[in-house]
Amino acid sequence: MPDYAEPLARLILEFKHLPGIGQKSAMRLAFHVLRAPRADAERMAQALLDVKDKLGLCQVCNNISEGELCPVCRDPGRDAAVLCVVEEPHNIIPIETTRQFAGVYHVLHGAISPLKGIGPEQLRIKSLIERLEAGVVREMIVATNPTVEGEATAAYLSKLIKPLGITVTRIAMGIPVGSDLEFADEVTLTKSFENRREM
Repeated sequence: MPDYAEPLARLILEFKHLPGIGQKSAMRLAFHVLRAPRADAERMAQALLDVKDKLGLCQVCNNISEGELCPVCRDPGRDAAVLCVVEEPHNIIPIETTRQFAGVYHVLHGAISPLKGIGPEQLRIKSLIERLEAGVVREMIVATNPTVEGEATAAYLSKLIKPLGITVTRIAMGIPVGSDLEFADEVTLTKSFENRREM
């Protein structure tokens, strides 16, 4: 890397720490900030600080929240009897975008991964059990990612929750709408056949 002035080199290094940002992207972002008006840089810096200073976790569902409760948990129109379990807070956004789910959420903040040293005790499962034992939830939808870790987490939760008398369902997985069968891999096709439904 060429010798840049120390503040610019430091900014490039900080951008490289972001996920999906390599050396070239980091340089492009740093030079963009350098060329931008000071007011733009100040707004960006303040936005970064606000994210760290003003956001925390919802006391009920562990979603990102600006107060004690996130917007979903504050909404009296949500059906508290249907609870959707996701791995991370950003997994809620695509579900909400569909406008098809009117229940509430529980965020685990990860998935079971023995290779990474993540077991059930590292996830927010204890608070999930406490919510379920309150007796309001009648169905728990497991919407963990279709990965080895996500499947392991789904299986663990199902085994743990079914004795409580709560219906446990898993989101369907398979061929995406608008794609061709020739491009689907073996696991996706297998899931598609397993999750088929009557027409």
